[in-house]
Amino acid sequence: MAMTTTTTNTKRGALIVVVGPTGSGKTALAISLARHYRAPIISTDSRQFYRGLPIGTAQPTAEEQAAAQHYFIADRDVEEEFNCGKYEVEALALLERLFAENDYVIAVGGSGLYIQALCDGMDNLPEADATLRASLRQRLDNDGLEALVDQLRCLDPDYAESVDIHNPSRVMRALEVCLTTGRPYSAQRHGIKAVRPFNIIKVGTDMPRDILYDRINRRVDIMVEDGLIEEARAMYPKRHLNALQTVGYRELFDYFDHKTTLDEAIELIKRNSRHYAKRQLTWFRRDTSIGWYAPDNVEAIIEYIDAKILQN
Repeated sequence: MAMTTTTTNTKRGALIVVVGPTGSGKTALAISLARHYRAPIISTDSRQFYRGLPIGTAQPTAEEQAAAQHYFIADRDVEEEFNCGKYEVEALALLERLFAENDYVIAVGGSGLYIQALCDGMDNLPEADATLRASLRQRLDNDGLEALVDQLRCLDPDYAESVDIHNPSRVMRALEVCLTTGRPYSAQRHGIKAVRPFNIIKVGTDMPRDILYDRINRRVDIMVEDGLIEEARAMYPKRHLNALQTVGYRELFDYFDHKTTLDEAIELIKRNSRHYAKRQLTWFRRDTSIGWYAPDNVEAIIEYIDAKILQN
């Protein structure tokens, strides 16, 4: 008589991951879910980690943070070097503590690589030597980011299509791997997922493209009204830092350098934010485990999450 065996899910807790493009209502949805599941929230946004950038990085307001316990929000200085690998280590240690007291934790943000680090782990890619890294930084200073992007398009067109081409650190890292190994960066991202001791349920915020772009445009106007220009001016002496190589600050730094007018800078922020949202959607649409919903359809999202919990 053949014996039958059953498998038991020994994972403790569920990480509910809210993803989506900039301006798509992730923060409000995460807070609604945190209230429903009585869960803390951790950020997966690579710029919300830093102090002094509440407006340009759309950090949760004091009222929003009072609605649920938040982590990885304005908890380090912009001078601190922080990357996906360090985030993975810190976030997993934090989750171990949170799941000791909570059945659910909400993760929210739009930084694809940080979400990948949290959920799947990072590929063990080679580090570039100091000489190559210094050479790329010198080229960035002398020739500008576009020259590095052009080289990346030649060496790895697939990754150049999905990466944030306005982020120097991402572009340089991909070039480092390409030049160090002689192979495309995208071909070396093996995609073998790390095993996590908790269940993962992903939800994406979805809406028609024209509505999303209108929300982005209006949000930029609100940021300007709320003091984005003053915030960027306070950070201008630190404009060389990686944390500030992002949409909303670069354009205003150019304005401060008299390269553009203020009106041109604001329009560039809107345009570059829309382009960034498009790249984010390209990245997230490849993940078939994401359930896509309108961000205000909270009831349907909770039903989806509960059904996934029952399956685990």
